[in-house]
Amino acid sequence: MAVTWLWAGFIVVMGVMLVLDLGIFQKKAHVMKVREAAIMVGVWWTLASLFALAVYFVYGHDKAFQFVSAYILEQSLSVDNLFVFILVFAFFGIEPENQPRILHWGILGAIAMRFVFIFAGISLLEASKLMFYVFGAILVYTGGKMMVSDEEQMKPGENPALHLLHKFLPVTEGMHGHRFFTRLDGVLYATPLFAALVVIEATDLIFAVDSIPAALGVSSDLFVVYTSNIFAVMGLRSTYFLLAGSMAEFKYLKAGVSAVLVFVGVKMIVKDFYLVTTGASLAVIGGTLFAAVAASLLVREKA
Repeated sequence: MAVTWLWAGFIVVMGVMLVLDLGIFQKKAHVMKVREAAIMVGVWWTLASLFALAVYFVYGHDKAFQFVSAYILEQSLSVDNLFVFILVFAFFGIEPENQPRILHWGILGAIAMRFVFIFAGISLLEASKLMFYVFGAILVYTGGKMMVSDEEQMKPGENPALHLLHKFLPVTEGMHGHRFFTRLDGVLYATPLFAALVVIEATDLIFAVDSIPAALGVSSDLFVVYTSNIFAVMGLRSTYFLLAGSMAEFKYLKAGVSAVLVFVGVKMIVKDFYLVTTGASLAVIGGTLFAAVAASLLVREKA
């Protein structure tokens, strides 16, 4: 019964925040300033912390640690999304006042996609234990590739989803206010705002291929994985506007995320031979990312 109420509480919190965001905060297009973004980041961290506390009282400390671990992991993996946002907005010439609206609808799409991916991932794990080794190998490969590869430059104009959009709808050259669609001479057109949204959604689909196995490496509980994932995704937009001007300064964060992915992957592969406790997993994930951020800040101070 308590678990049912916890699900209900999660749905209510997310529903209220989405209504407030779309009905009040985004009723009028405006530039999200650093102060507003910082307040919203604080709100989401507070809500996630309170929810972790609720998980602790209902499920116990092990599930609560899993929730926190998955939440921190998803937050760190979302850094790549933030760089993508910058590239996409620059490519389509999206003005700052319209960026929050695009990210809002992008996050709504991510919420739906993440549920499908997480449910499918858990179903695969329940169907065959071999999937633990498959997901683990994917994470080790992804983490290792991220560690040694140079920074890849994404090209929004070459995104397959954008090419698909052009096959169904023409896209206007300029903006038409904050609208996603407009009619010109009786013909329905998509605007660059909608084109940017399509590219962001398609990119998130690709990122989910890495982030969902990583979360499943922390917990195979649908409730824990989905709620932690959505809390992280919901706070992503505010994090973007808070860090947009300084993300490049976290030069060691990529290495930290790479190490965490490899750790989680190895943890999944060796789970039948060596059990890494949830507390130890949280310590490694949190400690590694903290060290990466701290090292980046120290280097920035010396520069």
